[in-house]
Amino acid sequence: QVQLVESGGGLVQAGGSLRLSCAASGLAFSRYAMGWFRQAPGKGREFVSAISWSGGSTGYADFVKGRFTISRDNAKATVYLQMNSLKPEDTAVYYCAADRTGRVGNFRSDYWGQGTQVTVSS
Repeated sequence: QVQLVESGGGLVQAGGSLRLSCAASGLAFSRYAMGWFRQAPGKGREFVSAISWSGGSTGYADFVKGRFTISRDNAKATVYLQMNSLKPEDTAVYYCAADRTGRVGNFRSDYWGQGTQVTVSS
């Protein structure tokens, strides 16, 4: 069975940092592009960032450019999202996703994690 398990969420003050992790199992991790999405209260799920199978290409939503960094460790089958300069509007459930095409462009979520809550206080 494919499993994506997020961790690292929590409560942080505005301007602070968090690092999210997503550990994958049951799939050929190094062949998948990986991505992060988020869903704020009362809003739809939105794209945050993605990274190609090799880590050679990355993509970011405009609202996180310069603040968030995505990375991966294929040996550990884990993708990370380093979040700096957090703002209250970053408050959301953050979801990990896997794309079997291995590419960042037009990211397609073939698998989803359960999500981890990030809350940023003023």
